[in-house]
Amino acid sequence: MPADPFSYFFNLIWFLFIFFVVLNPLFKKMALQRARESAIREIEQKRGSRVITMIHRQEAMGFLGIPIFRFINIEDSERILRAIRMTPDDMPIDLIIHTPGGLALAATQIANALAKHKAPVRVIIPHYAMSGGTLIALSADEIIMDENAVLGPVDPQIGQMPAASILRVLEQKNVKDIDDQTLILADVSKKAIEQMKDYLTKLLTSKGMDKDKAEHIAQELAVGKFTHDYPLTVDYLRQLGLKVKTEVPQEVYDLMDLYEQPVSSQPPSVQYIPVPYKQAPGSKGTSANR
Repeated sequence: MPADPFSYFFNLIWFLFIFFVVLNPLFKKMALQRARESAIREIEQKRGSRVITMIHRQEAMGFLGIPIFRFINIEDSERILRAIRMTPDDMPIDLIIHTPGGLALAATQIANALAKHKAPVRVIIPHYAMSGGTLIALSADEIIMDENAVLGPVDPQIGQMPAASILRVLEQKNVKDIDDQTLILADVSKKAIEQMKDYLTKLLTSKGMDKDKAEHIAQELAVGKFTHDYPLTVDYLRQLGLKVKTEVPQEVYDLMDLYEQPVSSQPPSVQYIPVPYKQAPGSKGTSANR
């Protein structure tokens, strides 16, 4: 009996559906992972170090390309601690960070492990490392940032509220007019700020910094002087007394290009011709350096 043409057509459609919806994204993810590993290996060979990345960008890796939002968590700390244990004591570590922050416990574990590593530890920040990312950066022997990259304050957050702001309620209202829950939050906030100041001071002095300078930096960053998302620039960090360099290797920027942003049906809001330009000899304009 001859095969039903409709059956062939249906099977073809089903195969194409499986390929484009299930297999094709998987193949693309595997190819992207190999490209990232190759880029990391290139940086390691050039710098003679163990390269670890903690890059939290929105990636369309979920089913049907749904964006995944990422922050510092316990899984990150477990993986970084494992990578540090696998690194010889005499081998430098380059940690590339791109993160909005995350869980304080995880960030503290990472910072402690990096501070204890015997060889030089360099934290490289191509764009930003806020909150817990800043805490990790402060554990390094050397901070390397893009000249326009930023860090952020490390003032504790209690739930969704800044600890420093909770404490100010006690200054502005009589205790008898404050509910019990707010009083409890204020007590926790006071402890959290003192703990963070003490931790930062010990972390910075463990790297050889003068205690007075370490206490000054801790006071600036941990007590709520700034809003939690306030950008701390290279110039400000240098004024604080931190040693910050701005020579980010080109290979790090190339690696960052391999971390996708979510796929969107809307055209990108920022567009440009993706080739480096150079000044043409004897010309006031520019020419593409191709």
